[in-house]
Amino acid sequence: MYAPTSTNSPRSGPTSGESSDGLTDFDGAGEILRAWGSGLRPDPDLTVSEWADRHRMLSGRASAEPGRYRTVRTPYMREIMDRLSPGDPTQRIVFMKAAQVGATEAGNNWIGFAIHQAPGPMLAVQPTVELAKRNSRQRIDPLIDESPELRERVKPARSRDAGNTMLSKEFAGGILIMTGANSAVGLRSTPARYIFLDEVDAYPASADEEGDPVTLAEARSLTFAHRRKVFLVSTPTIRGLSRIEREYEASDQRRFHVPCPHCGAMQWLKFDRLRWQKGRPETAEYHCEGCDAAIAEHHKTAMLEGGEWRATATAADPTTVGYHLSALYSPIGWLSWERIVRAWDAAQGSDEAIKAFRNTILGETWVETGEAPDWQRLYDRRERWTSGTVPAGGLFLTAGADVQKDRIEVDVWAWGRGLESWLVDHVVIEGGPDRHDSWSELTALLDRSWPHERGAHLRIARLAIDTGYEAPAVYSWARAQGFGQVSPVKGVEGFNRSSPVSGPTFVDSTEGGKRLRRGARLWTVAVSTFKAETYRFLRLARPTEEEMADGAAFPPGSVHLPHWVENEWLKQFVAEQLVTVRTKRGFARLEWQKLRERNEALDCRVYARAAAWIAGADRWPESTWRDLEDQLGAAPTDTDPAGQINRPGQAPQGKRRSDWLGRRGGWF
Repeated sequence: MYAPTSTNSPRSGPTSGESSDGLTDFDGAGEILRAWGSGLRPDPDLTVSEWADRHRMLSGRASAEPGRYRTVRTPYMREIMDRLSPGDPTQRIVFMKAAQVGATEAGNNWIGFAIHQAPGPMLAVQPTVELAKRNSRQRIDPLIDESPELRERVKPARSRDAGNTMLSKEFAGGILIMTGANSAVGLRSTPARYIFLDEVDAYPASADEEGDPVTLAEARSLTFAHRRKVFLVSTPTIRGLSRIEREYEASDQRRFHVPCPHCGAMQWLKFDRLRWQKGRPETAEYHCEGCDAAIAEHHKTAMLEGGEWRATATAADPTTVGYHLSALYSPIGWLSWERIVRAWDAAQGSDEAIKAFRNTILGETWVETGEAPDWQRLYDRRERWTSGTVPAGGLFLTAGADVQKDRIEVDVWAWGRGLESWLVDHVVIEGGPDRHDSWSELTALLDRSWPHERGAHLRIARLAIDTGYEAPAVYSWARAQGFGQVSPVKGVEGFNRSSPVSGPTFVDSTEGGKRLRRGARLWTVAVSTFKAETYRFLRLARPTEEEMADGAAFPPGSVHLPHWVENEWLKQFVAEQLVTVRTKRGFARLEWQKLRERNEALDCRVYARAAAWIAGADRWPESTWRDLEDQLGAAPTDTDPAGQINRPGQAPQGKRRSDWLGRRGGWF
C-alpha cells in the first residue's frame, strides 16, 4: 500500500496557530472551504422509510393526500420498506395485500431511494407494457418531478441524450427500466440489482410463450448474489392459481399485530371479529380477541402506531420474508370499517362481488369449489310444476345451444331475482349444421313462446350459441336472425378474466368462407367461471317444507330442475370436475376435466347463463326487476296471440320500448 514519505505534505488551508500561505487570502474562501468539507462528508445512512420521510413529496397528480410523505400515516409499511434497504440482509420481500393500502407508493419510495442513495440497475414490472407506460406517466414522473434530489440526478425528458424516456430513466450509477410482464424482451433486457414486481397475480401465465414472467424477471438479479432485492406485491386472486399466495405461503407469513386499547392484547385483525347491527353499517365495531370489548374505529390510529409484524411460520428460504395485510388496517380517512361493511352487504347474492370483496378488501384468495354434485341427489331434488310452463318466479327466458356433428341441443332456462333459475325446456334438433332444416327448426324456436304461470307468454330474450363446431355456419345463421336476440359465443378456459363475458368482437366470415368487413358479433365466455358458479348454486341449502310453509324463500341462485328431466341429462349436467394440476414448470392451475364423455347439459347451461349476463341481468337495478314483475302480473286476456304483453305498463327504466320488446315481439 502506498504511504506518503514526506513530512511536508501540502495542506488544503492553514491550521490553527499557523500563518496563511496566501492561497486562501480572498473573499469567500471560508464558504468554499466549508462547502468542500461538506462534500467530503458521506451521505447519511438512511433506510428507505427514513429517506421517504425526509425527501419524498407526493404530487396532487398521483396522490389523494399531496404533500410530504409520512410513514406514520401507514406505520405497517415501515418494516416492509426498511427490508428493501441495502443494509438489511433480506433478498426477497413478498407482500400479499388488499387494494389501496399504500403498497405501490412504498415501492416508489424504494425507487426514489435507489436513485438517490444506492444507485444500481432496477427493473420495474407491471402486468402489461401499456400499464407500465401509464405508471411511468402517473407515478414515476411525479416522483421525480416533486423531489429535488431526484430531479438533479435523472436526465431531463427532452434532452438530446435519450436517457429519460417513457420506459427508461437513467441516473448516475444506474438505470430504471420499466416493462410489462407480457414482454419477454423487456424482462430479459438487462441485469438488475433491484426488481419491483407489481400486481404479479395479473401477470400472464407466460411472457411471449417464453416462460413464467416472475421467473424470467428474477433471473436478471442472480448475478448480484446477496446484494439483490426483489419486491413482489399483489392483491391475490384464486386459490391454487395465485402467484402471490404461493410466494407468501413459502415465506415466514408475517401478520401485523396491534394492541387492544382496552386490555392491550396483541392480535391481527380478522373480518369475522368486525360486528354491526343488521342494516346499520355505521355501528361497525371490532371486538377484541382477548377481552371481547368493542373497539371503535377512532382507536385505529393509536393501534397502528403500537403495531408490529410477527412471523407465523418458518420460511422455506431464510432470505425471504412475507407480509399479509387487509383493508381493516386502512388508516382513518381512507377505507373505513363502515364502508367495508357496506361493501360486504352489497356483495351478498353475487359470487363475483364476494370474490372481489375477498380479493381487494380482505387481501385473501377466492376458493373455487368445483366438486361435482351427485346426479342422484339432483334426481331426488327434482320439482313438479306444470310441464312446459314458466314458474311464477321466472321473469325472463334465455337459451343455450350446443352444436354437434349430428344434432343441435338447446336448453331453455327461466331466470328470476338473485339469478334463481328454472329449466323450462330441453330441445334436441336432429341433424347437424350441414342440414338446412336444422337451422330452420332453430329459427322456429326463437318464434316460440312458453306460457307463464301468471298467464303471460314469454319468448326467448336471448339465445347464446356455441361456435366451437362449424363456426362459419353458426355465424351465417346468427347474422340472419339479428344480433338483438342471438349471440354467438366462444368459450375460453381460465379464471383470470376481468369479466365472465367480454365482447362483442366482429368476425369476418360467412358460411362460404367469404370475408366480410363487419361480420358476426362474437362474445367470449369464461366457461370456467360459470361452471364453478353453477356447482355452487347446486349446493345451496334449501328450505324445508315446514320452513316454506312459514314463508321461507329459496336462496338467491337456487337451481330448480323439473320432474320430467331424465337421468342422462342429469349426468351430463354434472359431467365435469374442477381439479388442480401441475404444469411442467411446477406451477399449479385449476382445470375442468370431464368425468363422463357427454357434457352437453352443462355446456348449454353455461351458454344460457352467458346469455343472461349479455342481456344485463347481473347489472339490472331494482326498478328493472320490479317492472318485470309488474308486466308478468297481467291477466291472460292482456296478451295477444303473438305472446306480446300489451298491458299499459312502461318498459324497464333506462330502456326504450323497442329495445325491450325486440324485433319479434318477445322480451328484450
